Amino acid sequence: MPQPPWEKGPIIDIGGRGFRLPAAPRPPLGAWKGLAGALVGGLLLFTTYYQVEPEEVGVVQLFGAYVGTSEPGPHLKLPFGIETVAKVPVRRQLKMEFGFRTTRPAVRSEFATPPEAQAESVMLTGDLNVAVVEWIVQYRIKDPKAYLFHVRDVPETFRYMSEAAVRKVVGDHSVDEVITIGRAEIALEAKEELQRLCTLYGLGIEPQQLVLQDVNPPAPVRPAFNEVNQAIQERERAINEAWAEYNQAVPRAKGEAEQAVRAAEGYALERENKALGDAQRFDSLYEEYRKAPDVTRKRMYLETMGALVPKLGKKVIVDEKARGVLPLLQLDGSARPEATKEVKP
Repeated sequence: MPQPPWEKGPIIDIGGRGFRLPAAPRPPLGAWKGLAGALVGGLLLFTTYYQVEPEEVGVVQLFGAYVGTSEPGPHLKLPFGIETVAKVPVRRQLKMEFGFRTTRPAVRSEFATPPEAQAESVMLTGDLNVAVVEWIVQYRIKDPKAYLFHVRDVPETFRYMSEAAVRKVVGDHSVDEVITIGRAEIALEAKEELQRLCTLYGLGIEPQQLVLQDVNPPAPVRPAFNEVNQAIQERERAINEAWAEYNQAVPRAKGEAEQAVRAAEGYALERENKALGDAQRFDSLYEEYRKAPDVTRKRMYLETMGALVPKLGKKVIVDEKARGVLPLLQLDGSARPEATKEVKP
């Protein structure tokens, strides 16, 4: 009786003749059942258990329909594809680059500009000039359900939205504002426009920051633009220096003028008070003179002499014998020895 095919051994060639080896023993039926059970159990465990990382949430779907969201940690689901889980990194800040691509991130990162990146960076400004704008958008997934189900191919749609928002804002500004003085304002307006588009289309994405990385004129006109920009900077520097000198000179001149005015006012007040005092003194003196002319005249004479004599530099004592010739005395030191006696001060 011939052997069944699974009971025949393999045929080998020895010296040009074929020999059949003995057939391997057939495994028992219980071993097959155990192996099948192990495979089924492993497949069941593999399709039932899933792990959600701390920065993610799991979006559970039953035959493709949304069921719920699972938080970070170990979870179980219906096996064999009845329920599927899409993991969405809602707690991670994502980044999208425009106008360039990072080829190797490191301390000194390396960048490249493929043709598609170069095409998305060339823009027309509001004054019909061309600028090469490179920017970065940092965002996070806010609504995982909307991110997965509302729009097809969300990353590509978000890239088109970001490009449209930046082109719209750049088209409303001049090339000088885009390249020099208005970059922060343009970035803020573009972020607000991008947020409006994300809300309108329900992407489930929240733009957190839009940064203009590098903004330059096209390469053929870059030298001329740099010269113009340098001239503008020199003009601004000259204006700032002039304002600095103005802010120093004008307050100083105002202070000096104020000081002169105050000094003049003080001098006028002093002269006025002195004149009033002299007039009042003269009135008082006249009143006394009217009452006692001789006494007042003698007192005035003595006061006048008391004020003048100390200024002569030396003192002169008049002898009693020279009373009658007092007006004829030589007070400069040439008087007669018997009439005067000089005393050094």
